Amino acid sequence: MTEAMTLPADETRIALAAAVKPRRFGAWYVAEHRFRVMRSYLQTLLLTAFGYPLLYLFAMGIGLGGLVTQNLGDEGIDGVSYLVFVAPALLCTAAVTVASEEFTYPVMLGFKWNPTFFGMNAAPIAPGQIIDGIVISVTARLLTASVIYYVIMLLFGAAPSPLGFLAIFVATLGGLAFGVPIMAYVSTLEQDTGQLALVMRFVLLPMTLFSGTFFPLSAMPWFLQWIGWLSPLWHATELSRVLTYGAQEPIWLTVTHILYLVALFVVFWMWTRRIAARRLNK
Repeated sequence: MTEAMTLPADETRIALAAAVKPRRFGAWYVAEHRFRVMRSYLQTLLLTAFGYPLLYLFAMGIGLGGLVTQNLGDEGIDGVSYLVFVAPALLCTAAVTVASEEFTYPVMLGFKWNPTFFGMNAAPIAPGQIIDGIVISVTARLLTASVIYYVIMLLFGAAPSPLGFLAIFVATLGGLAFGVPIMAYVSTLEQDTGQLALVMRFVLLPMTLFSGTFFPLSAMPWFLQWIGWLSPLWHATELSRVLTYGAQEPIWLTVTHILYLVALFVVFWMWTRRIAARRLNK
């Protein structure tokens, strides 16, 4: 009788002891899981990380930039060449694109298609830790991709300012400020009936065209300029231009860029944690 009663107690103590680390470091376990998944398409990650900056900087900065220079001169856009002007925007656009990839289909996969999030939640990992782990893994990928992009920008001579390296962190923040709200939306979806494709076509694509990326926002009609003010890509791009070549803007505007990006990231991060807790703890 005594052994039968003490054995479950011993097993309980062992189980509780084994749950200490997952409860404390659950987010890092989830991030490790995501890193292992990324290894399955590592070749694609490397190809895009190196191929995109080479392709876009050459095509937009040198190809199209050559035509712009012929018409406006070497300092025709914001006092710099078109290559220097467009490179920070391409850096931030790449970060936003990576974020759109990692915060959409993998999140839908974890909640619905291959509901690993429910399995994680059945272990001693809280819903908030699952979301935190996703954010950690995507942040790591954004930082890595942005570092590679910036190094290639340097090879093209597209970041003349010594403070230009800070654009790496701005691009990462811009990607998170765009991607985390998308993750919050995806976390509410019970079925994907084309919503994710619509996000790519009618949110991401128009945002890259109307966020002052390929031309100054002031060149757009006044009734469309509000799109830029709402777009995290515009705020990240403008802040990156200040850092990479010293673009002139009022200090209040620089502070606005930072506060807006941080607010989008933090508010929707916390909101997604609540959505995940409500959905996984039904």
